[in-house]
Amino acid sequence: MKGEGTSVTRAGVAHAADSGSDEAILAEGRRVLSVEARAVSGAADRLGDDFLQACRLVASAPGRVIVSGIGKSGIIARKIAATLTSTGTPATFLHPVEGLHGDLGIVGPNDVALLLSKSGETSELSGLVDYFLRMGVPMVAMTGRRDSSLARHAQAFLDCSVEEEACPMDLAPTTSTTVTLAVGDALAVVLLQLKGFEPDDFARFHPGGALGRKLTVRVRDVMVAEDFPSLPLDAVMRDSVVPIAEQRGTVPVVDGDGVVAGVITAGDLTRLMERNETGWAEVPVREVMSASPQTAHAEERGSAVIHRMEERGVMAMPVVSEMGVLVGMVHLHDLMRAGAV
Repeated sequence: MKGEGTSVTRAGVAHAADSGSDEAILAEGRRVLSVEARAVSGAADRLGDDFLQACRLVASAPGRVIVSGIGKSGIIARKIAATLTSTGTPATFLHPVEGLHGDLGIVGPNDVALLLSKSGETSELSGLVDYFLRMGVPMVAMTGRRDSSLARHAQAFLDCSVEEEACPMDLAPTTSTTVTLAVGDALAVVLLQLKGFEPDDFARFHPGGALGRKLTVRVRDVMVAEDFPSLPLDAVMRDSVVPIAEQRGTVPVVDGDGVVAGVITAGDLTRLMERNETGWAEVPVREVMSASPQTAHAEERGSAVIHRMEERGVMAMPVVSEMGVLVGMVHLHDLMRAGAV
């Protein structure tokens, strides 16, 4: 009777959404998101020894992760395989039916299998399970039932159970696929950290597109390294006017050894002229400059420098050597044009 009552409630919500009123549509959308959010939170609460076992098993496998599932689980399996591969854990998707018709050749004895099935009784996976058992390929079951045949044959179990689907008829995989995807992401991110995967590794795997540019652009690629003006510590503000114009509003100030001691900006000059209309030209630079400014290094990723610029509200930074000696200037607009953001 409880199940029937739940169905009636869901149907009532669905009919309300069918009415087309703004309130009903929003209510149904919020209900779906709430159901799925609770399910993901529940999956997080259940993480324990099973998750540890699965992570250790996959991390220790010398070969690839063979990820498989059918239907909606197959779509989620493809995404998990892609996420694993792009974060340092080589993985490939194997269609369970195609696998039994010639594609099992991609499976090696050093591989580990990650098998997705809501019920754990998917018939299309049974042939793969038999093959993996014969080959001695360890298996991780991602399923909603610990007592299922898939979970019983697997060496590790990832609990992807849900109390209800967001589908008002409790039929279409919705909540269950969301939870499975989230658990797959948790597995991939933990493996990323266990393997010591770094941003440079990610950039190497993503050389194309905006993401690749963001990770690969270095300060050295865009900085102005020649013919840029700077001011000595004993300069006066009259000396800053032309360099500020030439250097797009920010000029470094250096000591006798070329070490950056500060920066002068167009804003500094403007504020000084407003305060001191007649005597500003002879004011020492060192009295106006921002001392100990933010600096960048040539080998830094451009995205990191952009983040600091945005935090500090600056448009440019001196580029310095390890000893703090000025070697160039880098500008926010140049980094942005290079795709570092």
